[in-house]
Amino acid sequence: MRRRTLLAGMGTLATLGACSRPVPFKLGFLAGLSGRTAVTSEDGRNGTMLAVEQANLAGGIGGQPLELLVQDNGEDADAARRAMQALVAAGVQATVGPFSSKVVQELLPLAEKAGVLMLSPAATASVLARQDDAFVMLNPSTRELTRAYAELLWQRGQRRLAVATATDARNGVYAMAWRDGFSSAFLALGGVLTAHQGFASDASTAYGDVVRALVASGPDGLVFACGSVDAVRLALQARKQAAALPVTVAEGAGGEALIALGGTAVEGIVVGQLHDRNSRAPRYLGFVDAYQARFGRLPGYHAVLSHDAVTVLVQALARRDAGEPLKQAVLRHGPYDGLQQPIVLDRFGDTVRLPYFVVVRGGRFEPL
Repeated sequence: MRRRTLLAGMGTLATLGACSRPVPFKLGFLAGLSGRTAVTSEDGRNGTMLAVEQANLAGGIGGQPLELLVQDNGEDADAARRAMQALVAAGVQATVGPFSSKVVQELLPLAEKAGVLMLSPAATASVLARQDDAFVMLNPSTRELTRAYAELLWQRGQRRLAVATATDARNGVYAMAWRDGFSSAFLALGGVLTAHQGFASDASTAYGDVVRALVASGPDGLVFACGSVDAVRLALQARKQAAALPVTVAEGAGGEALIALGGTAVEGIVVGQLHDRNSRAPRYLGFVDAYQARFGRLPGYHAVLSHDAVTVLVQALARRDAGEPLKQAVLRHGPYDGLQQPIVLDRFGDTVRLPYFVVVRGGRFEPL
């Protein structure tokens, strides 16, 4: 009888111990983990995973652990909605991602209805900026980015530019906003745009014809507003048709996939990136070492900004007042400790980061 009583008591203690464990804060990760964006999305997922692991090792949010749930938003609106609905059903309170401006636009109504805060490390479309909604933009908006691009190319002596833009449903929200912002900024400086060529982001597109039309307009430089896969296809044609013309690509094409897919065809291409690969900031160097040890390769900027997104969330949660809404806490309790620079958000949840311009040289991104 005594043994039975002792066992029952131990069972009660075990039950009480299990019940006393803190309920985890559920964080979603949402990006295109399949298809053409897989490389950069995996980089972002890895940066998010590492940040969550590090936060939990440091005690979580005042003892509350984080639980990461990962979803692939696919390449169409239906897949993205299913992914978001799965995260909502699982009880996430915030997401890192989506990375695509178009997907953010599609999912923002679902997020607002469910009370889920989306922190995007990569979406930049100006239409998303300066909005009081359930979205935090950790990139500068397209308007700020394209102004920096225009000023750089003007300073480098390029006065006549031809622009190719992905205009299909997959990339159009970002790429056309980028084209328009760049065009306005470059024209304001006194530059001339010799040609605009839109194209569908598809293997059946005649990329040679797109480049041929640009070159025929007599530019002193080519600009590609698109993702990395299209930038590589256009660069291949540019090298064949006008190897001497300098090529610049939008920051959306500036991940590791540009070099991995492009090889020698992308040598000499200039691109803006949102982290400094040569930074000596101690937090960044520690992150690089930890990322290499965990994943066996160097991190790209999607990993850096995704890690920053988790940092913003964790520090805001640690500092917020009882009952304070999550978005309000994120806006009120900065600045946050980014890997390379303090992260400051305005009253809409937008941040300011100037790009670091690099050139592809010897199969690496080197400072310009």
